[in-house]
Amino acid sequence: MAVSFPETNDLGMTLRNAQDPISSTSLQLQKLPHLTNFLPHLKSYPNPLDSNPFFHPTDGFYVTDSDVILRQIILDLSANLPAPSSSHLVYYRAGPRKQIFYDPNNVRAAIVTCGGLCPGMNTVIREVVVGLWELYGVRKIYGIAGGYRGFYSRDPIELSPKVVDDWHKKGGTVLETSRGGFDLHKIVDAIQTHGFNQVYIIGGDGTMRGAVKIFDEIQRRKLNIGVTGLPKTVDNDIGIIDKSFGFQTAVEMAQQAISAAHVEAESAVNGIGLVKLMGRSTGHIALYSTLSSRDVDCCLIPEIDFYLEGKGGLFEFLEKRLQENGHAVLVVAEGAGQDKIPRTEAQKEERDESGNLVFLDVGSWLKSELKKWWSRDHPGELFTVKHIDPTYMIRAVPANATDNLYCTLLAHSAIHGIMAGYTGFVCGPINGNYAYIPLKEVAEAKNEVNVKDHKWAWVRSVTNQPDFVRK
Repeated sequence: MAVSFPETNDLGMTLRNAQDPISSTSLQLQKLPHLTNFLPHLKSYPNPLDSNPFFHPTDGFYVTDSDVILRQIILDLSANLPAPSSSHLVYYRAGPRKQIFYDPNNVRAAIVTCGGLCPGMNTVIREVVVGLWELYGVRKIYGIAGGYRGFYSRDPIELSPKVVDDWHKKGGTVLETSRGGFDLHKIVDAIQTHGFNQVYIIGGDGTMRGAVKIFDEIQRRKLNIGVTGLPKTVDNDIGIIDKSFGFQTAVEMAQQAISAAHVEAESAVNGIGLVKLMGRSTGHIALYSTLSSRDVDCCLIPEIDFYLEGKGGLFEFLEKRLQENGHAVLVVAEGAGQDKIPRTEAQKEERDESGNLVFLDVGSWLKSELKKWWSRDHPGELFTVKHIDPTYMIRAVPANATDNLYCTLLAHSAIHGIMAGYTGFVCGPINGNYAYIPLKEVAEAKNEVNVKDHKWAWVRSVTNQPDFVRK
């Protein structure tokens, strides 16, 4: 929901109307860093879209700083009205501005992809390149190969619309990616050495935390360099924004694995199809895949604790399903049940290059536990568990049509924002409208499944699975 009100420098703005039930609610505008905050004498330029032959800007085409988006659009207007001190966060709306703070002829833009793969990464790169080139006339655009370490260890790759023409049809990232390799001073020194004055960083929460440090160091050095983050996570675990690109594709691909598991389970005597999906700390892919499948009997996610044995446990539930239907399908997110899997002392300390605890395979562990349970309680009876793990297949495919559209709008939003002089921001959809969000906010925010809202209630209504609350 976009809201427009007169421009103001106040951080807190309050709607005042004695007849209005939300008259005591203030709208707190989240201010964005701007290059002029530490470079006050920067020159501004008319937006070249004014003279672009493919654009004919009309009234309302350019977004102003009085155009904002509400983060919270659902309010309870019952007797328990918000307290006078309560406030709702609002963000600047993304889009082209009338004035820009870069001469396109002097722009040297760098694009980097970090972390794991995700459908749509190549589309975002392509759309940043094409958008800079076609919308603003920028001709010096470079890709950084191999993640953050590529800034200081490899030569930049010159990019143009011709070079990236078919990248949106490919999975992964043509620029290559990696985890780790974050050396702040080497990175910023390399940015200076190469003369980059716009940096587009595509990555997840760890990458965004690194982007905050890069932005802070650039501010400390008072450099005329804009930094923007384009949030990427197939798990959809980045907070504030509605969803991340690639998530829709991941859910769609997960359907194929669930359908295969259902066929395998149906075709066996006492068959269980077990599907492990991505989701280290959040279960969004498992949740949405379960809701859209209707073949899933039980969904296990990191946000919900579960247990195997005893009344109300998973084994009791599955036994009942097998008696009723002869088969069952179980979906589990990779981060679920990690506290239940036995670890060696070495495994307790093992971490990946990003510093994340290395997860054990919950799918293989569940398969083993299911077989132990059945052979113990039903000796001699037929039992089949088919474990399907499509995680690397899901994240490596090209984006579907919905995600490709999202990637285009995301890239263009980032370009418009950075050309307008904003820096240290992330762009993304909030309640369906693209907004600019302070980078630090996104780096700290999480997007866990709210197991108290309606979506999780819907999951339980379509699966009738236990709540795993011990009676």
